Amino acid sequence: MSSLAVPGTEPTAGTAGGTVRRPARRRRIAPLPTLTLLLGAVYCLLPVAWVVIASTKSGSELFSTFTFWPGTGFAGNLADLAAYRDGVYWRWMGNSALYAGLGALLSTCVSAISGHALAVYRFRGREALFNVLLAGVLMPPVILAVPQYLLLAQAGLTDSHLSVLLPQILSPYGVYLARIYAAAAVPADVVEAARMDGAGEWRIFTRVALPMMLPGLVTVFLFQFVAVWNNFLLPYIMLSDDEKFPITLGLHTLLEQGANTPALYTLVITGAFLAVLPLVALFLVVQRFWSLDLLSGAVKS
Repeated sequence: MSSLAVPGTEPTAGTAGGTVRRPARRRRIAPLPTLTLLLGAVYCLLPVAWVVIASTKSGSELFSTFTFWPGTGFAGNLADLAAYRDGVYWRWMGNSALYAGLGALLSTCVSAISGHALAVYRFRGREALFNVLLAGVLMPPVILAVPQYLLLAQAGLTDSHLSVLLPQILSPYGVYLARIYAAAAVPADVVEAARMDGAGEWRIFTRVALPMMLPGLVTVFLFQFVAVWNNFLLPYIMLSDDEKFPITLGLHTLLEQGANTPALYTLVITGAFLAVLPLVALFLVVQRFWSLDLLSGAVKS
């Protein structure tokens, strides 16, 4: 005689008389960690919500209505921003895309090669070099900004796109991540097998190690893109021509109009809202790509 399924139970090992069911375990909820995560999410998302709502307000509504009450001036703000100085805002956006996209791509390539070399090869001074890179991770960017400016000034590269791109290519944190991921994802016996098959070192890196390192390199690209996109100090020191400004420095100039010109708050808020959208879109696309690569990497390994 077969036993009947009882709601709220889960099957156990079968017996001669049928399947014995026992009460299912209830999923436990930890209230303190959940509350902490919710408070952290509110803390991070509250400024974003303020920017989104404030971008819908006109200049008069911005200071006369409730903070989180939407306004009716988003279309006007967008039109004013697009018309400001013949659309210089879109040039700033293009400059930021150039600095962040090309800088993150080059930085990821350098990090991949350096991380692979530090993880696979054994040579004298390897650990000392890696410790120097770790020290670079802990060093604040403000300490390096002035020496970088002096070096690029000697080379005549200040106030150019290269003055913002070149210092971003070498990322100590990116090299650190690539080295850790290469050491964990690229087995030594796979590298030795490729060498025994006659593959050169560059072929081993491009055909064997690079596909295995791809999920970690996607993370490096994402971190570096966000860091370059949000960078303010380096362009502020290097650039004087506002046609080469990134979006961060360009929006800053809208606030610093001088004593006789009021700050363009509505344009700054609307521009900040638009500047966040590429980061959100990139994160959503890369996150999906990153998840798929993690699954495929697990199958390969």
